[in-house]
Amino acid sequence: MTNHIIAEATLTDLNAITHLLTVLFTQEADFEPQPEKQMHAVSDILRHPDKGHFLLIKHQSKVVGVVSLLYLTSTAMGGKVALLEDMVIDEQHRGKGFGSALLNAAVNFARQQGCLRMTLLTDADNAIAQKMYQDEGFTHSAMIPMRLILDT
Repeated sequence: MTNHIIAEATLTDLNAITHLLTVLFTQEADFEPQPEKQMHAVSDILRHPDKGHFLLIKHQSKVVGVVSLLYLTSTAMGGKVALLEDMVIDEQHRGKGFGSALLNAAVNFARQQGCLRMTLLTDADNAIAQKMYQDEGFTHSAMIPMRLILDT
């Protein structure tokens, strides 16, 4: 993998991010693509960097991957932490190191933002992603994710 650039997303990247989220939510078991909702949420985050950031990886001037970092304050850690979400690489560019490069950039970016911990969720059957995360130092947590949908 050569000729790639990793950068913070801006509002001009809204369509590219929404397209990649459609790819991601098509393959994830718990979600379905709803481009209008995704566009609204991405726009909100991009307009309010205290909520989070999106990082993009570009290859030959084309956005081929995205990851989001959402910020919380952890009482356990005593400060700011990041939730890594929406990590997706375009299908044509998978297995070429773009995911690892983007993940490393996200970890470094979170450190620069003063985050003390990074947490992520991945599909239970996505062994490739789990291996990449473990190779980059992520470990399993004893915590079990649960959710309650409050409004649909």
